[in-house]
Amino acid sequence: MSIEIQSDIRVVVSIDFGTTFSGYAYAHKENPKNITVQSEWETTGASFKTPTVIKYEDDSYTKISSWGFPALAEKPVKKKKTKTSSKPIELFKLHLVKSLEKKPFLPKDLNYKNVIRDYLKKLGDHIKESLERHWRNVDFYKHVLIVLTVPAEFDDKAIETFRECAINAGLLKDKYNTSNLKFTTEPEAAAICCLNPTTREEHHLTPGDSFMIVDCGGGTVDLTTRELLEDERLSEITERSGDYCGSSFIDQAFLEFVEEKVGKAAIELVKNNNYSQLQYCVQAFCKQVKIPFTGDDSNPGEDLDLEELLPAIQQYVTGEEKNRMEEEEWLIKLSFEDIKGMFDPIIDKIINLIKDQLDKNEKGCSTMFLVGGFSESKYLQTRIKEEFGEIVPNISVPPQPITSVVKGGVLYGLKEKTVKDRILKRTYGTEIVRRWKQPDPLSERLPNGLTVAFERLAQRGARLPRDNKFTKKFKPLSLLQQKINFDLYATEGSDAKFCEDPGVSKLHNWEIELPENENLEDTTILFTLSFGVGIEATAENQKTGKKYQCEIKYE
Repeated sequence: MSIEIQSDIRVVVSIDFGTTFSGYAYAHKENPKNITVQSEWETTGASFKTPTVIKYEDDSYTKISSWGFPALAEKPVKKKKTKTSSKPIELFKLHLVKSLEKKPFLPKDLNYKNVIRDYLKKLGDHIKESLERHWRNVDFYKHVLIVLTVPAEFDDKAIETFRECAINAGLLKDKYNTSNLKFTTEPEAAAICCLNPTTREEHHLTPGDSFMIVDCGGGTVDLTTRELLEDERLSEITERSGDYCGSSFIDQAFLEFVEEKVGKAAIELVKNNNYSQLQYCVQAFCKQVKIPFTGDDSNPGEDLDLEELLPAIQQYVTGEEKNRMEEEEWLIKLSFEDIKGMFDPIIDKIINLIKDQLDKNEKGCSTMFLVGGFSESKYLQTRIKEEFGEIVPNISVPPQPITSVVKGGVLYGLKEKTVKDRILKRTYGTEIVRRWKQPDPLSERLPNGLTVAFERLAQRGARLPRDNKFTKKFKPLSLLQQKINFDLYATEGSDAKFCEDPGVSKLHNWEIELPENENLEDTTILFTLSFGVGIEATAENQKTGKKYQCEIKYE
């Protein structure tokens, strides 16, 4: 299938699809300095983001009743203990992460890909309406470049699944032409945002200086260390890193604390039958406890009234837990030490991530920028400054840190060349057929004396230019051949000998659909792979210049 790729980009839109909150920003190429961060959402005042929450009409999960702020749970009615048919769905972004052991609650009949698709569809409709108000002559599918920001810890499969959801949500016209969709990591976008002249001058950043971005979000904390170059470009000098230690894991620690008081069975019943109330209880914890917490030990703690916040729990608690809660009048008493104990394991992980980045950076670090919504936590700021204040001269929280990623995504789309290079987090390779030789295992020897081995294309830790590409030429064996296949493998190690080695997995199988009724001599296909944030593939007939469909076959 041949496709035409034309570039007439007029507007760049950056989407920060977060674990707990999401937002977008945009700018016209004719006025690139005027970046608009969306701050008007339904049923709320000014806010740079809206909750990553969606609510369906019923348990068939086919019709959306609300999303964002309107989907948040309302204060429960104490006497109402009936089972609700519609549950707000949240934290579903974390289901993209296969390595995360404890996934957030999701109704058993609901596929996380469909939830992401549905949420992106609603967010996309909001974007289209905003652009229509500003520029009536802008065709969304022809003139708009979409930049999706992703956590540093997303692997290639997570990014490809996210791409699939974005396409199915209608952010692109079709799956065969994704040239209007780009990816950048969240810390990379934040680094680009911090490159603005005002920030550079304020923090005395000059060419040759290196700085660290610590992007503290709801689900992940992502880090990157970059060097500022003479031409105002950025070079990645350590492998970007991250972990699942965002602010939502403090919420999880709170729920585990409540579970100790009321029993695991009671919490599970609330999740299944009265999830809105549980969500409302967590919202109250965030407003009354998590957000105001500074780490000042003069804080006496806080009491949360479950009769008011989670009335349905009373019907599920039994035995000793019920007797104890009745004695406590259904109050959850949170001492200063209890609250600190919810924060500290999460912040300790963040501190270890920063230590690891600093240890790998031989050039030193002149400035550390704390960005993302969680970076506004006074206790987190205090802990980081106490730990690294003598090592890093300048630790700063820029104005409106919650917007750093989404603004940087727009800037990346406007000027991709700002990123000079990236360090690969994985090793990539493909299959080749070669002669078997010692010390190859006998089990790998084919009857004809050949073996199928792993051929490395790009090595983990390598610093690759942003526009670096791997190319390979293919010719069909006959005019009857309709497709050419190309397999790509990945490993966390630096190399592999065979594709069956431990830790090596098949990442993708591309099917390149060949043109019909063309001269065999005219059908040399140039297959191009670019390794960056995600993997992009194109196939082109070298003589005619036609582009061909490269369809990923997901494993």
